[in-house]
Amino acid sequence: MTTTLTDRYVAATVKSLPPAAQDDVRAELEASIIDAVEARIDGGGDPDHAERAVLTDLGDPAVLAAGYADRPLHLIGPRYYLTWWRLLKLLLAIVPGCVLAGVALGNALTGAGAGGIIGEAVAASISSAMHVFFWTTLVFAVLERTGADATTPWDVDQRPEPSPAGAGRSDLVASLVFLGLMIGALMWDQLRGFAPVGGQMLPILNPGLWPWWTAALIGIVVLEVVLAFAVYRRGRWTPALAIANTALAVLFVSWAMTLLGRGQLINPTLVDAMLLTETITPDTLRTLGVILGFSIVGVSIWDVIDGWLKSRRDGR
Repeated sequence: MTTTLTDRYVAATVKSLPPAAQDDVRAELEASIIDAVEARIDGGGDPDHAERAVLTDLGDPAVLAAGYADRPLHLIGPRYYLTWWRLLKLLLAIVPGCVLAGVALGNALTGAGAGGIIGEAVAASISSAMHVFFWTTLVFAVLERTGADATTPWDVDQRPEPSPAGAGRSDLVASLVFLGLMIGALMWDQLRGFAPVGGQMLPILNPGLWPWWTAALIGIVVLEVVLAFAVYRRGRWTPALAIANTALAVLFVSWAMTLLGRGQLINPTLVDAMLLTETITPDTLRTLGVILGFSIVGVSIWDVIDGWLKSRRDGR
């Protein structure tokens, strides 16, 4: 039995359809193809060429079958795409960073080496990013194919509010107050002390940091004040100001982590007194040092990210 191009095309189209719909689709498709071919022949076309041209115009049978079956040929369509993309960006901005910090902190607390800490933390962060991408995409692909309505209808009240530039007078005052309190606390700690131990107030920071290390820290704070005035005068964040903010954060982290790594940041008299009174144990002291180091780095990283986000936002 010889099969024509039309027979083969129709068979390829209906084979992936539900059995109950195959006969109706077959009859409808054959009738439409015959009508189209006859129209071309009546117009003076060659019968063989007319059939081939009609089938070519209909396109891939799999695509045609998907249209009959109302099956999407995309992973995530327009109805869910923006929701998927917004959620994915949010999760990728939060989850890998949290995993990176958590794994690094856990390994540091167990006494792992620097190479092991960095390697395991980076590997865990990359793995978490891949999981976030895969599972988020899978959920939305399932929603797309099941026809579930998981989106919220948009209305005008959902329009985004304009973000403040972060360069107003209130922001300047807040920055100056915070930096002033920081200098005041530093001087108070050096002159009077903050930690009550054995009936006396001891400085938390090592008094041996005076004058040069303390002067370096005060210099960084003064530069932060200059940066705050520069942002206020400019009226917005710029890439140059974000670079300056990043440089100051790097300087502060270098200052703090150098001293912490050498064991010179915290007042050794305070540490000895607490060990003698059994307020803390050496293991607890080491744990607190690791947590302090991670806190310094974490706050500085957030300050850098915040500056670049403001620069990008204000650049728009």
